[in-house]
Amino acid sequence: MAELLLELFSEEIPARMQVRARADLARLLGEKLKAAGLDFGEIKTFATPRRLTIVVDGVPGRSPDIKDERKGPRVGAPEQALAGFLKSSGLSSVDQAEIREDKKGSFYVALIEKPGRAAADVIAEIVPEIIKTFPWPKSMRWGSGRLRWVRPLHSILCLLDGKVVDFEIEGIKSGKETKGHRFMAPKSFAVKSFNDYAAKLKDAFVILDGDERAAKIAKAARELADKQGLALVEDEALLAENAGLAEWPVVLMGEFDEDFLSVPPEVLTTSMKSHQKCFSVTEGNALTNRFVLVANLEAKDGGKAITAGNERVIRARLADAKFFFDQDRKTSLEDRVTELKDITFHEKLGSQYERMNRVRNLAREIALLVKADPDLAERAAILAKADLVTLMVGEFPDLQGVMGRYYALDQQENPAVADAIAAHYKPQGPADEVPTDPVAIAVALADKLDTLTGFWAIDEKPTGSKDPFALRRAALGVIRIILENELRMALRDVLWRSLGAHVIGGVPPDRDETNILSDLIGFFADRLKVYLRDQGARHDLVDAVFALGGDDLLMIVRRVEALGRFLDAEDGEHLLAGTKRAMNILRIEEKKDGRAFDQAPDPALLELPEEKALAKAVDEVEQAAAKAILDEDFEAAMERMAMLRAPVDDFFDKVTVNADDPKLRENRLRLLNRIRATTQAVADFSKIAG
Repeated sequence: MAELLLELFSEEIPARMQVRARADLARLLGEKLKAAGLDFGEIKTFATPRRLTIVVDGVPGRSPDIKDERKGPRVGAPEQALAGFLKSSGLSSVDQAEIREDKKGSFYVALIEKPGRAAADVIAEIVPEIIKTFPWPKSMRWGSGRLRWVRPLHSILCLLDGKVVDFEIEGIKSGKETKGHRFMAPKSFAVKSFNDYAAKLKDAFVILDGDERAAKIAKAARELADKQGLALVEDEALLAENAGLAEWPVVLMGEFDEDFLSVPPEVLTTSMKSHQKCFSVTEGNALTNRFVLVANLEAKDGGKAITAGNERVIRARLADAKFFFDQDRKTSLEDRVTELKDITFHEKLGSQYERMNRVRNLAREIALLVKADPDLAERAAILAKADLVTLMVGEFPDLQGVMGRYYALDQQENPAVADAIAAHYKPQGPADEVPTDPVAIAVALADKLDTLTGFWAIDEKPTGSKDPFALRRAALGVIRIILENELRMALRDVLWRSLGAHVIGGVPPDRDETNILSDLIGFFADRLKVYLRDQGARHDLVDAVFALGGDDLLMIVRRVEALGRFLDAEDGEHLLAGTKRAMNILRIEEKKDGRAFDQAPDPALLELPEEKALAKAVDEVEQAAAKAILDEDFEAAMERMAMLRAPVDDFFDKVTVNADDPKLRENRLRLLNRIRATTQAVADFSKIAG
């Protein structure tokens, strides 16, 4: 077994493309090795700004010999069928095929034998094919060649068991040499194996492992900030990007004029991150006029020139940001609202201005449900999108909402209105916080529900893995806001009101508003199931509760939680078994008789003590459980259900359901139906596993 080492050395690979490129290289090479019959062990991939590397352990020296039989047409078949068989089998004439007999007659069989090939020969074929067809998001050609790569490809290192695998692509011959750091170790050097390769790269000021580079940056940045009595603003995405920009990362600290601290800290942080990939630094809870940068070499002057260069650029960028901030504040958010008419939300759903008017009305209605001031909710909804037309958000789109809040506070808006402008986009991901202030809740829900009902009205729903308008995220945001704030809300009613703002004169004639709403409710049900499963809830319990219908998400969740605790107890486990037994008997007998046994059992036909006791228990439990559910005390409802365990067990121990007397049989089946109907008050037990 041998080690395969492949390095594709080029000009700078964008940091954002490196992770995907590693995965694509591992997938493509692995698939082609397997297709060629070459099994292998572990695959590892690495990426630096200038190289994409893969090492494969356990590659055999040869692919196995292949012996195969391919059945062909019958003897005497048409010439066209014979020609197709010969072509697919690689035979020149039918004389090279065997003739065999079966029950249907004589037929041709091609015996195909393919000798194994040297692994080096196979690799020499598949690597050029991978390089020529590599799926870069963006690629380029250079010079007069036809090869496309993310950036000009300079060299290819390819070793199998320490020996060069010979091939050539567009004048680039494979070899055993690579280069180190562009400036600190630019000379070529030969390698023998992956361990030799990684060690020599490090000697040449290249850290191959991206995770190691990221860890080095994080450690050095924290230590540098700590020496100054400061704290690094942690940013995993920025850390990963810097690790993808430097082969030999060196952390330095710079500073900017304190005057820029009058600009909101989010602006400073975003500007330094976007333009110079620099980390922000805080002292206490406040941003300071320092920043941390990552250089890609150890400079002779200790990084003074590099730091000064970054300071000049950041000074100019922050000056731009301050200008935007000062200019934006000269025009009120309210005066900007009409400019939203020029921003299209969606060609079928109108402008952001039209959307604002829908959201303001819906926010006002939702405010009454979440105990928010309707006037404040409407005001926040009117201003929520106004910062989209500001200079600052035009430069930094990620700051929408954030800047709206600053401008609203600067213009003496109610703090609840300002906070709602910033919070109405939340949550934007599973780790993001949800809005908690009632005004912000009303606007956030209205914004997301308008989006969902709008796209459902024009039939632009998510399909498979495609969700270009982030509708799954919007629905999950609604669910989290409702559940984490413990809101009581009839979702169907709110969706109906929101849908009404879209469908007036707008829904295609072949679509019915009721069907749209039902489909959207089903979408929410699916999202809630995903959410609860992620929280650890059993999927069958979620299905069992959802089968009962309802649109009060908080109550659905509480019912699922209570059902889970009940079934974890012995009484719940036994009652589930008894109920499912009753359901199975009913299903069989109802199918046999072609009818349902949904009438009340006749007390006069209850002969045995066990069936009388069960009938009495069902009556008592049904009433008590119904009252508990009406009081929304699902724990109490489950406790009442537990009272059925013993009577149900005794009934099945002592009573024969399919009695010889037809009247007794029917009455006992009616009694089983009472068990089914009573338990369905809390959940559909037929959907519960066990």
